[in-house]
Amino acid sequence: MSQHASRSSLGETSQAITDIAAYMDQLGQQARLASTVMRSLDSGTKNAALRAIAANLSSSRDVLAAANHADLERGRQDGLDEALLDRLALGDARIDAMIDGLHQVASLPDPVGEIDGLRSRPSGIQVGQMRVPLGVVGIIYESRPNVTIEAASLCLKAGNACILRGGSESRDSNAAISACIIAGLREAGVPETAVQVVATTDRAAVGHLITMSTYVDVIIPRGGKSLIERISREARVPVIKHLDGVCHVYVDADADLDKALAIAVNAKTHRYGTCNTMETLLLEASVAESLLPRLATAYAQHGVALRGCERTREWLPTVTPAEESDWYAEYLAPVLAIRVVEGIDEALAHIERYGSHHTDAIVTDNYTRARRFMAEVDSSSVMVNASTRFADGGEYGLGAEIGISTDKLHARGPVGLEGLTTRKYIVLGDGQVRE
Repeated sequence: MSQHASRSSLGETSQAITDIAAYMDQLGQQARLASTVMRSLDSGTKNAALRAIAANLSSSRDVLAAANHADLERGRQDGLDEALLDRLALGDARIDAMIDGLHQVASLPDPVGEIDGLRSRPSGIQVGQMRVPLGVVGIIYESRPNVTIEAASLCLKAGNACILRGGSESRDSNAAISACIIAGLREAGVPETAVQVVATTDRAAVGHLITMSTYVDVIIPRGGKSLIERISREARVPVIKHLDGVCHVYVDADADLDKALAIAVNAKTHRYGTCNTMETLLLEASVAESLLPRLATAYAQHGVALRGCERTREWLPTVTPAEESDWYAEYLAPVLAIRVVEGIDEALAHIERYGSHHTDAIVTDNYTRARRFMAEVDSSSVMVNASTRFADGGEYGLGAEIGISTDKLHARGPVGLEGLTTRKYIVLGDGQVRE
């Protein structure tokens, strides 16, 4: 693939798109047609496509670097902060990670075609459920161009066609990655329109994509709260999403305090900007006096600012008083809210009122209270004696994930390959007719 060809195609395509509605309708039609081929592809063909895409990424490093440099320069001129520029950057390590990710997805078991629960009925028929692709998946995301590969690889392995709309800040990088994807699909004999990257940065394209119910079966937004709120509000297509990651760790009266310290520190400080990072720590009153000073020392070493309730401040008087808004806050920063509670009832009530149904954990050696916490906390992941940072597709053995869902219908928690499929009933008979 030549640098001139891959870079020039973006400018030519973007300039040619004057009718956004017609362009998006064309993408939808092409995706729907591709999806009918994708659902019948065997695993070998899909895996060959993934490996061919990986090979094209590897051989196109110079093209990717040049495209990414253009995005970074434009981002600096537009005043993007360092954190966003870092998310946008595609260095050798991230390209290697994209290549490794493609090979990892290729090595995962293919869920498509699996039959579960086959059972015989009195009529003699056998009834079961077969796992099948969703069809056409629209994915809307911001900043990180490596999401283009993550989304494409998972949708492809699950037998779906997809329409990908990345952020305008990564338009050149996404165009270069798209060229590698198309080349890999072509080499493997897979329809090139099985993965389509929207070639316009016009925001109207998103509005069309999320209302194209004739062509698109599900929308998955990945990005900030404002993006996801807009998609949820305006979409006419089912959405798989989560809005907030207000995650809690509750340290019970029967907790091992050394374990509690390690879990509470890791859940907050391992990474600050992720949706499975703890934002509120709940401590049972009987352990607060012995544990709070140790926690304060550990958090100070990591530069974490603490905001505490009145009882927290009895032991840590220099802590900033917590306000009502702190219990709802997803800080995504080195800031932590701490509340002392009178037992599990108060902890459960707090999580129910202020939580976002993402990930919550209890630290306890009390089996009864652990079971109660698991049963009563209404979150997509509930943990016992483990850091909330484990709420991740890779850590759950799903391989890769397209995101986290706090919805209750279809997919919940990390959405991996199975989350990008659904099931249909199959019936096996031998000439039976209904009497």
